[in-house]
Order: sequence, then structure tokens, then C-alpha cells
Amino acid sequence: MKGFLTILLLVFSNTFMVIAWYGHLKFAEWKWFNKLGLVAIVLMSWGIALFEYAFQVPANKIGFKANGGPFSLIQLKLLQEVITLAVFAIFTLVVFKTETFKTNHIIAFVFLILAVYFMFKK
Repeated sequence: MKGFLTILLLVFSNTFMVIAWYGHLKFAEWKWFNKLGLVAIVLMSWGIALFEYAFQVPANKIGFKANGGPFSLIQLKLLQEVITLAVFAIFTLVVFKTETFKTNHIIAFVFLILAVYFMFKK
């Protein structure tokens, strides 16, 4: 159960992270947003990223073996990276409809999933 909860929290965390890091590129289509300066955009992104940390920190705390969780530190990090790329891929396809994934992108993603497999292999 702790493993599932950890992964769920990581998905929420990474959703906020992707919005904080890349959302402003889409928000630029809004007229009022273009009037904001870089400092305002950074502060808005930090505000969104606060929610990322609100999910990321508990995910790591619950999931870490030393705290009774099922994952080593390295496993947690690799899980987080693969979840980040999955969330980013979905975000890109849904929000930025002009972006497309090519064969090399898919192959790279498959290799990352294989990395997770080998990380958990005993």
C-alpha cells in the first residue's frame, strides 16, 4: 500500500511540477499574461511548485525504506524521473497540441522504463 501511495503522490507532485515549469509557455497565449514581467511569472511558477513539494516530500518520506517504505533512495529517484517524463508526455500532447513525439522519443522512453525494470530486479 505504501508503494502505491508513494507513486500516486509522485504523480500529483510531477503534475504540478510540469505545470510550474512549462505552463507559462502555454499561458503566454493569454493577453493578460503577456503583460506580466519575468519576475511575476517566476513567482507564479513558485506558487504552483509549492504544491509539487507538498506531494513530493511526503512521497519520499512514505516510500523510503529507512522510514518503513518499499523503495531505496535510488529506486525513488528513478521512479520520480520516469513519472516526470510520463506526466510531461501527457501534458505535452494535451496542452501543446502542435508538439509530436517521434520514434526516437518513444524508444528513449522505452529505455527509461527498462531502466526501472533493471533497478528493481534482484
